[in-house]
Amino acid sequence: MAEIKLHGNPIHTNGDLPPVGSQAPDFTLVDKDLNDVGLAAFAGKKKVLSVVGALDTSTCANSTMKLEKLLAGRDDVVVLVISADLPPTQARFCAAQKIEQVQTLSMMRSRNFAKDYGILLTDGPLAGITARAVIVLDQNNKVLHTELVQEFSEEPDLDAAFAALG
Repeated sequence: MAEIKLHGNPIHTNGDLPPVGSQAPDFTLVDKDLNDVGLAAFAGKKKVLSVVGALDTSTCANSTMKLEKLLAGRDDVVVLVISADLPPTQARFCAAQKIEQVQTLSMMRSRNFAKDYGILLTDGPLAGITARAVIVLDQNNKVLHTELVQEFSEEPDLDAAFAALG
């Protein structure tokens, strides 16, 4: 279990992020077309998993827009923004912000992704959604980099995440 802060107040996750060098757990999340997808859908690509609480908050929105810019020209990388938002909400956000490269995935059918990655918030006012985190995977789903954001209201270091891609 990890402790992070929400406006300075401690809250906890159900576990820890997968360690660097380990194999990332597979997952089943829901894409914009309401299809179940897992890591196999992105085979052969490096992956940046940006896990956010809700896309329509300023911190999550800013991070997602920055990822869109960082992704430009990187055909070897897929950026997956994962949230508890429903796919239609994610699609509206992407359309309004002109997000075209970043792909959104929803936990609408299950919280297993959050549990398996050790980032399900277990207490506090946001219990049941995820902590903010970034996990970078190589093309074989080996974990290259992780960051659990220590203050929920702050953005992760996305430059460090992209640097880990090589």
